[in-house]
Amino acid sequence: MDFSEGETPSEGCIGSIMKHLTSTTFFLYLSHALSTWGDRMWHFAVSVFLIELYGHSLLLTAVYGLVVSGSVLLLGAVIGDWVDNNKRLKAARTSLLVQNVSVIFCGIILMMVFRYKVQLATQHNWALTVCYILVIIIASIANIGSTATGIIIERDWIVVVAGGDKCTLAGMNATIRRIDQVTNILAPMAVGQIMTFASLETGCGFVSGWNLMSVCAEYVLLRKVYDMTPELASKTPRHGEDLEMKQFNVQEYESVKSMPEDEKPVESNSTIMEEVPDISYPEKTNRTSCASKFARPFKTFQNGWILYYKQPFFLAGLALSFLYMTVLGFDSITVGYAYTKGLSSSVLSILIGVSAIVGILGTLAFTWFQKRCGLIQTGGISGIGQLFSLTLCVVSVFMPGGSFDLLSTSYTNVSNNEMIEESSISTYVPYVRLEANLTENSSNASSVLNTGPAFNSRKEDFSSVILLFTGVIAARAGLWSFDLTVTQLIQENAKESERGIINGVQDSMNCLLDMLHFVMVIIAPNPESFGLLVLISVSFVAMGHIMYYCYAYKTLGKHLYNLC
Repeated sequence: MDFSEGETPSEGCIGSIMKHLTSTTFFLYLSHALSTWGDRMWHFAVSVFLIELYGHSLLLTAVYGLVVSGSVLLLGAVIGDWVDNNKRLKAARTSLLVQNVSVIFCGIILMMVFRYKVQLATQHNWALTVCYILVIIIASIANIGSTATGIIIERDWIVVVAGGDKCTLAGMNATIRRIDQVTNILAPMAVGQIMTFASLETGCGFVSGWNLMSVCAEYVLLRKVYDMTPELASKTPRHGEDLEMKQFNVQEYESVKSMPEDEKPVESNSTIMEEVPDISYPEKTNRTSCASKFARPFKTFQNGWILYYKQPFFLAGLALSFLYMTVLGFDSITVGYAYTKGLSSSVLSILIGVSAIVGILGTLAFTWFQKRCGLIQTGGISGIGQLFSLTLCVVSVFMPGGSFDLLSTSYTNVSNNEMIEESSISTYVPYVRLEANLTENSSNASSVLNTGPAFNSRKEDFSSVILLFTGVIAARAGLWSFDLTVTQLIQENAKESERGIINGVQDSMNCLLDMLHFVMVIIAPNPESFGLLVLISVSFVAMGHIMYYCYAYKTLGKHLYNLC
């Protein structure tokens, strides 16, 4: 199979994908689609499984979310450093195995728990607790493998396959995001139907079976991409550069040492001698090797953040992270609030689908603006579009039916209090936190929230909630276009030997701000305070785009305003 580049003149979604489609990119896209499909199914299913296991409580889901977020926050730089210092094919193979094998083991454990839950709960309660702990730990390991796979494929391989062509890279990045948008909707729907019409145990088996089959297919496809792109085989490890420099300094030191005293350069003692590595006293190195190995992850964490801070695109990356500090997305927080305002699960599912379509339009807009205005200017235009859309959310706070009662400290209905407070914590899934993440949770919540006089009194005026969700959905176009802009800025400007650790730190920063937005909701969990959360969210988004403007003006100066 071989698709010639530029065969299709169509400028639509299909035409945009076909424009840069070759046999190499086709295999890369297909591998990403299989990986993303399995990843989205698992993240949706595990949320439902944990809720079902713990008596329809979000406690286990909350613990799982915090563990996953914390692991990426702490290990992002270490994961990236590992990617940088291993050959591309080996790193891809290892991350795929870790990700998929962990999901398979989790699925098997959950199947056993669902089958023998009654016996475990009555006779061996400690064993049930051990199973909970194992599932959360192994699922976190699976997420670490998924993070590594994303860094390898989406931040490194794609740059090499694009061959240095910025327009091709922009088109490939946009296509990857479109695949993400489609799988965000279809994958949870598929596994949700299986769990609804079959059983949760069948759902566990299906997810495990899918990962067992897809890991082989994904590796075969990536191996084809690797074989068809010789440039992927050549890679200099990040620490390898330091080693080569040390070896060069040793050789220079030896040559200077062998010279007669009157021929030695004046700077030999002050420069070369200082740069020569300590090659004496090997027994001292051996004595400290164990301590060095133990301290290396902490040193990598520190060095990774320092390295990222020194990058010219630091402000742009920080700006993207600030966009994660928001309740204006389709996670359990927004879903729970929508239920208190009277929206049904069917209406919400339609809104989620519309938001995905708008997100795809945002990827199309990115490729169009990037080609005509330039990459950095595209980020500025995207930010203006997102902020303009979010002004509708700000206006909705002060509309009839809006929620800005800061004096309210409790709910009229106790059940509502428990459900909303619990739903303020959700599972963190990198790059998935917007669509269909808790559709099943939403349907479970509806029976509880659609009761009580407080709910019925809110049901009459929809002007505020309509304006709110109009702004949220419209902002998806600017959000995804801005995300693609910053992603490509990092791809183009990060050194090949540092792409892994830099993108690992970027994921860590995204996690940090995402965790902060859950903390914000825990502090103010009442639906009556949701308006305050909206204002804070829009403020953080605005601060993020101000940071990006500072980066853009510092980089381009007055040329920033040249849009043609």
